[in-house]
Amino acid sequence: MRLKVLWGATALSFITGIAAAEELVVWHDLGDNGIAWFNAVSTEFQKEHPDVTVKSVSFPTDQWYGKTIAAINTNTAPDLIFNNYERVIRIVDQTGKIRDMSDALASIGEKEFLTQSDISVATYDGNMIMLPVQRVQMGFGVRKSWLEKVGEPFPQTWEDVRRVSQKFIEDDPDANGKDDTYGLALEAARPRDLIHMLDLYTFGAGLKHSLIDTDGEIVIDDPRHKQVLVEFLKTFTDYGLVSPDTITHSFPEMYQYIEGGRAGMFRVGDWNVKKWDGADVLNGDFVIGEWPSHFADSENAVVIGGMRGVAVPENSPNHDLAVEFAKFLLTKEAQKASLENVGAAVRGDFQIDGLSDRRLFFAKPEHTLNAYDFPESVHAYYPELEAEFHRELIEALVTPPKNWDSFVDELAVRMRTKRDSLK
Repeated sequence: MRLKVLWGATALSFITGIAAAEELVVWHDLGDNGIAWFNAVSTEFQKEHPDVTVKSVSFPTDQWYGKTIAAINTNTAPDLIFNNYERVIRIVDQTGKIRDMSDALASIGEKEFLTQSDISVATYDGNMIMLPVQRVQMGFGVRKSWLEKVGEPFPQTWEDVRRVSQKFIEDDPDANGKDDTYGLALEAARPRDLIHMLDLYTFGAGLKHSLIDTDGEIVIDDPRHKQVLVEFLKTFTDYGLVSPDTITHSFPEMYQYIEGGRAGMFRVGDWNVKKWDGADVLNGDFVIGEWPSHFADSENAVVIGGMRGVAVPENSPNHDLAVEFAKFLLTKEAQKASLENVGAAVRGDFQIDGLSDRRLFFAKPEHTLNAYDFPESVHAYYPELEAEFHRELIEALVTPPKNWDSFVDELAVRMRTKRDSLK
């Protein structure tokens, strides 16, 4: 009898094409929230695969890169990797060993909730390098108690932001008797720090593209793009709305200013809200809305600034079962757990209970959404172009030009020259 049972299991694995496995391993960088999510999904997945558990391991992002690339290139890969689209691109470029998930997507019955934009974002160099699992929404946050202290409503326009920022700097909104508050929390140390912030203000104002469009044209000297860029740069210089140290800030330092109560306005990602609702952080003392408008005839928006998804290395130890689990991440059960634990999903056709107004802002969006354009997926040279753009902007922040409009016009010429040299 025992031989028959063992033969039956082996035969079933052969017939289904799914190798017998007790544990699937997924690597990500979502921290404790991500671990809680994968634990919840593992429990649901076991209802269909009773003998399979899912172990997720979270690394700091830089470690995730190094470990993932090294593991795939030495045939010691985890079963699955999970991260932002642009980070998976880097893994593809460094290893060339990420499965095309087009056939996996085609085999999913329920997928009408995925937009063409979702699918396009998940596609790189002609291959679907991951299944899109979590849209990354980013809104504009303001400390609620600070607004009440200075007698202002939520700022809707850029003029509002400048006015309210000055009050946050001058009127001691945290009532601690110290001159230690700033209008905005930003970051600028590295290319993705500074340009990411510019992206949010640009796309949030209803524009498309920050530096280069899909046809390869430099857009920064377009009148509207120039207006947003100049106003953004002046927050560091002419207006003085941020800490003087902001030019050296990356994500950790920016978060210290937000969570330490030193900045009144800041980026709020859908993944931030659960933590910031906590009593030991901001205790829910913030309001979220669209990014400030710059133009009366252009609708401001919340920005879809990324897409997180699941990818399967070609040398995944349990390849076929890993693909089945990747597909499972798009089921209602997995998506509901994603929303509850991480704050993001790609579907919302399920009941959501017990979420704060701030979490519902992202979970049940009623605002305009404007999606980032992912220029690195169109122009292979974009990272180098962005690095040069960042270098030029940092120099201008250290030594501001006398005329910002002329600076942007001249910078656009240099960016076109740099683009041509990189093609």
